[in-house]
Amino acid sequence: MKKFLISCGGTGGHLSPGIALAEGLLARGHEVRLLISRKKVDARLSEKYPHLRFERMPGTGFAWNPVQLTKCSLSQSQALWFCLRLIRAMRPDAVVGFGGFTSAPIVLAARVTGVPSALHESNRVPGRAVRMLGRLATRVYLPPGISLPGIRSMKTRHVGLPVRREFTRQSQAAARTTLGLDPEQKLLVVLGGSQGASALNDWARSRAEIFAAEAIQLYVVTGLGKGRDETFELRARSGAVARAVFAPFSDRIAVLMSAADLVVSRAGAGTLAELARCEAPAILVPYPLAADNHQQANAEYFERQGGGLVFAQPQLAHLQTAVLETLGNERLLRKFRASLQRLDHANSLELMLGDLETIARPARPPRSRSLLIAAP
Repeated sequence: MKKFLISCGGTGGHLSPGIALAEGLLARGHEVRLLISRKKVDARLSEKYPHLRFERMPGTGFAWNPVQLTKCSLSQSQALWFCLRLIRAMRPDAVVGFGGFTSAPIVLAARVTGVPSALHESNRVPGRAVRMLGRLATRVYLPPGISLPGIRSMKTRHVGLPVRREFTRQSQAAARTTLGLDPEQKLLVVLGGSQGASALNDWARSRAEIFAAEAIQLYVVTGLGKGRDETFELRARSGAVARAVFAPFSDRIAVLMSAADLVVSRAGAGTLAELARCEAPAILVPYPLAADNHQQANAEYFERQGGGLVFAQPQLAHLQTAVLETLGNERLLRKFRASLQRLDHANSLELMLGDLETIARPARPPRSRSLLIAAP
């Protein structure tokens, strides 16, 4: 048995693969602890996994604003001392960081204490944390076809994003029934990522009646702090009821994706991996202010692989037409699903599990009793 420390907090896109990796390591008999931030989204998602051990660490994200930059520097210093104390107490055999502001302190602490470390980058434009810390890590996991300047090829492995074990494609009709929706009506799901997306929320709300008139149900995950739970019963032209659901949070994203005929979504790497696993066709609207425009790169790759379409946020006024045309083209939807099935063929989790076991430092032999006897 080996001990692993996984840093994966800050967003659902970091925490979800961390949970997937932790469950895989536990299944192999290892001891695992997860480091998460003090943000609401981490607290909410981690509640679903009482069998995992979480540690909430200090730290805030980077920003150029002088006040926020000062706050970030101070909190990251606190996080570094927190990680140093934790490593000395736990004595892990390896640490893993999934990017974001929670990764820097643990990788630096691992370097200081001589613990092997790994970094995982899921976006097709590597983030600041991985670019800066990659040289310090023992292993760097990157998406297929992506490399980092200054990182030796022998240190790099190309894998996708580990997906939580509950992410399996379910029967569409059964998934809709689970959600309290009509199994016979089409369903459009709108996802803005773990933080939600006001632009997508507003777009969906303003067009709920239009979709209902076409007997298209709507389910929108608005994001924590961006509204309350609401369900509207609207009327289709046929007179049937078509529901429109707005929920701040969902811990049943796999059910939602399985239930959907089409998903309108941001383009975080975690979401795209989950869409592929659930074979859910999507129209992606990349967040235009994402660091290094990484969501645009993610979305374009997804489109090239045949999983769906890309739509720019400034063109939201025309998105309704694209959605209706796509939902009305069953042949295109089948083509998207077939492409998504191919896209999900590689088992990234198993590849990472085996590799991490090789880089974890060798088990320490028990100390000989003779060494404990004082010399005469």
